[in-house]
Amino acid sequence: MYKTPLKTTVKGANFRASRSVLPSAWGGGPGSTWDTRRHKAALRKPICPTVPNSRCSAFHQKESRKKSLRPERSPGRHGPVSCTGLGSESPCSRFSWRAFLRCFRDSGQGLLARLVSGAGDIKLTKDGNVLLHEMQIQHPTASLIAKVATAQDDITGDGTTSNVLIIGELLKQADLYISEGLHPRIIAEGFEAAKKKALEVLEEVKIKKEMKREILLDVARTSLQTKVHAKLADVLTEAVVDSVLAIRRPGYPIDLFMVEIVEMKHKSETDTKLIRGLVLDHGARHPCMKKRVEDAFILTCNVSLEYEKTEVSSGFFYKTAEEKENLVKAERKFIEDRVQKIIDLKDKVCALSNKGFVVINQKGIDPFSLDALAKHGIVALRRAKRRNMERLSLACGGMAVNSLEDLSVDCLGHAGLVHEYTLGEKKFTFIENCVNPLSVTLLVKGPNNHTLTQVKDAVRDGLRAVKNAIEDGCVVPGAGAVEVAIAEALVTYKHSVKGRARLGVQAFADALLIIPKVLAQNSGYDLQETLVKVQAEHSESKQIVGIDLNTGEPMLAADAGIWDNYCVKKQLLHSCAVIATNLLLVDEIMRAGLSSLKG
Repeated sequence: MYKTPLKTTVKGANFRASRSVLPSAWGGGPGSTWDTRRHKAALRKPICPTVPNSRCSAFHQKESRKKSLRPERSPGRHGPVSCTGLGSESPCSRFSWRAFLRCFRDSGQGLLARLVSGAGDIKLTKDGNVLLHEMQIQHPTASLIAKVATAQDDITGDGTTSNVLIIGELLKQADLYISEGLHPRIIAEGFEAAKKKALEVLEEVKIKKEMKREILLDVARTSLQTKVHAKLADVLTEAVVDSVLAIRRPGYPIDLFMVEIVEMKHKSETDTKLIRGLVLDHGARHPCMKKRVEDAFILTCNVSLEYEKTEVSSGFFYKTAEEKENLVKAERKFIEDRVQKIIDLKDKVCALSNKGFVVINQKGIDPFSLDALAKHGIVALRRAKRRNMERLSLACGGMAVNSLEDLSVDCLGHAGLVHEYTLGEKKFTFIENCVNPLSVTLLVKGPNNHTLTQVKDAVRDGLRAVKNAIEDGCVVPGAGAVEVAIAEALVTYKHSVKGRARLGVQAFADALLIIPKVLAQNSGYDLQETLVKVQAEHSESKQIVGIDLNTGEPMLAADAGIWDNYCVKKQLLHSCAVIATNLLLVDEIMRAGLSSLKG
């Protein structure tokens, strides 16, 4: 899949809701009449959703040769108009947003999408949110769907691909009825009634559970296996769950920023692991300092241990070399006094033991100070990032100090192991084996950049899935079981809906079945046969039944430990129904801008 914009412009047309219009290049336009043969021939043409400078060169070369033979209508005073919607939609416009939906359907087949930027950079992913952020989408309908999916990711952290699929299927099912003359407003009323009933069914099928580690492992595994291969998903599952449980504090919201994600281009992606502490992306600046310290005290400070210029403009005047030397000594003594206070504290706490002492400073440490600290067996790291300083006190205990005047033992934290690791020209400092750390690090490893990026995206989704499960206090069965249950309930419910709005309820029920259909298709099974089996099993057993992707047979998702987030499904039903309704009620979309009319 190439990273190219999807754009359709129909020139010089005065569009009306009651009449479909062909592009002028195909003989359509204001005042033109329908020619069934020409319309069908146009739909049979191989339409490319990309722009002319994309990689699909064969089609565009062919079209460019014909361009001189095609009459082109003038755009007129008001400029070009871009038309979408179901009432007045050109075939080319209709193809564009459906090609966008097919792109997402393909990315959910367990296959990777390859994004190629204008500079030739290649990115491999099958994460829906990454696709939406990286693609250049210009088609107005596709752009609106993409914004809804990104909002879904911002709110819940998952469900972007499902969002796009369901919205596209809702529009497809509605198109079947609208083509037979049913007004979009009637469909919209049916969608609204179906949404309310679907939310009621969702409340009934959700299962409240005490969020123990086993349940959270199942939730994380279900989410991660849609992003990466099964072996890597098993490795990431335990790391993700343990990291969230480590930073969880009763009575406080879960802050996922306390889980630092650090990349290391080394070994394989299955070597990714959880560090119960911190990993800093730099090492000590003195060659004589120890590379490994066990059972160490940690002092985190934000104090300058180097000579700094004054903040205001000032000058010092001296007459002799002795005065200059005294001035330099006075400046040096100011820094040496600070360093001596750290050395005195180290001698105090480590006098009767062999414990180590590590200083991590947010500001600088000059070479003279580093030399003095190294002589007393102190490991010092300078210019640590601010976010790491905030996490250090949570991971190791103690508190960060901004002044050395009130330095005491209470300011110190503790770590079981501090060691430096060199990888090529890069150095990493590991602060591990902390007691009850409230901030941890996920060390992501991989052989190349695109693997690291893919694992990082999967880890973020897994963290959000575990957090959602803890905050919801409940889960819903996965494997398409919820969608099948809601669809069956809506088929029964539609008989109580009066008038033609029941057709909208039926369309909503049929659209939800796209999720189990895609699951079956992704696993290599016949989607119709698999869906019929699952629906039959659900009708007979009255249990929440999903699809076993290993066999293609119906199964109880709860028994298999396949759980989805309740908040993700709830947000899906809300957003998909609202956006599909808004798109149905759009008659025309015109390109807006500065008017060419004067006065």
